Amino acid sequence: MQPDVQAQRSNAAAMAAMKSGNYADAHAILEEALRQAPRELPLWLNLAAARRAMGRHADALAAVEHALTMEPRLFMGLLMRASLLQVLGRKREAGEAYGLAVAMGDTQQNLDPPTQRALDQARKAHAAHIQDMADFLRPVVDQGAARGTSADARRMAFFTDQMLGRRKVYTQQPTHYHYPDLPAIEFYDRDECPWLPTLEAATADIQRELSAVLAEEALADAFVPYIDYADGLPLDQWAELNHSPRWSAFHLLQQGLPVAGNADRCPKTMAVLEQMPQPRMIRRSPAAMFSILKPRTRIPPHTGVANTRLVVHLPLVVPPGCGFRVGNVTREWQVGVGWAFDDTIEHEAWNDSDQVRVVMIFDIWSPRLSAAERDFIAHVMAAMDDFQAQPPSGGFGAAPLTPKSSGGGFSSF
Repeated sequence: MQPDVQAQRSNAAAMAAMKSGNYADAHAILEEALRQAPRELPLWLNLAAARRAMGRHADALAAVEHALTMEPRLFMGLLMRASLLQVLGRKREAGEAYGLAVAMGDTQQNLDPPTQRALDQARKAHAAHIQDMADFLRPVVDQGAARGTSADARRMAFFTDQMLGRRKVYTQQPTHYHYPDLPAIEFYDRDECPWLPTLEAATADIQRELSAVLAEEALADAFVPYIDYADGLPLDQWAELNHSPRWSAFHLLQQGLPVAGNADRCPKTMAVLEQMPQPRMIRRSPAAMFSILKPRTRIPPHTGVANTRLVVHLPLVVPPGCGFRVGNVTREWQVGVGWAFDDTIEHEAWNDSDQVRVVMIFDIWSPRLSAAERDFIAHVMAAMDDFQAQPPSGGFGAAPLTPKSSGGGFSSF
């Protein structure tokens, strides 16, 4: 008889003995079986279970750890090891072990109810361990933050959260243009946006101009779908919103120029935009708009075109149930409170209310670019557009290299 067949029979006999409460008998059966088949993982796990039931927790842990030397990713072994460490009072080790078990458990499918409950408990135990660690580190984090700027404090907090596994590392993923060595910051600190108070102070004037625009029936056609891909292109996450009025825009500045018939209806808004550090590039930017998100509409996760600019939001109409996420950071819009974010980091938005949400959106230069770099980028973009407008040297007509659209007024840069 092959050893594995005998091992299976012995394992079944041991499980039957444990079901009857005869743990000593089960233990004897399993030890004998392991002398014949020392690499049978189910035998080791059941030996650990029998020893645990007998109160021999240290011996049970030894059996589980032996099994894990043969298969380090054994989910049930990792789960049992963590629980035994906890029983043995090795709290910190148990917390780390639960983290490994949870990570492996997240890859499992079709778990039976008892195992699923054990995994849920493991998640709670690991979360408690992380909270204990965070509480322990808090004085160090607070002390460090007190010695630095607000930007320093933000980076310290993010570093700690990443170390604790509470924060995913998001990187810039521009669809087209990546300028080197610019940091991936979800929301920029107000210290780097000294123009924000000027913008926010104009909120009431901008709201009045928006209200007049919304009330003028003749302007209905001026609100265009924000997502407007040509038919036949791969739409991916944009299929549901393509050509849809559920997310629309009233463009004020587009491809570097005021939009006739729109901009002149909002003179105070345009005057404020003139004071913002917007990129100025022929046929590309600045861009600005009123972004209308209809009720029960969600904008899927996506990234923008270029990391050389930031996107600014000034919330104008914000019903309850609206939210915005950039990378790890989720915020609620507050009317009149602006922010600047890096849209090359994955972001998404939602309006779960029964009313429309309106935000003014425009672009600005990244504050981390020098004046020389801004001038260089503008000239490179202009030269690239000039090149694409010319026929190739071989004399054959060339299709323009049109960038993939990221939607609305931000598709070109």
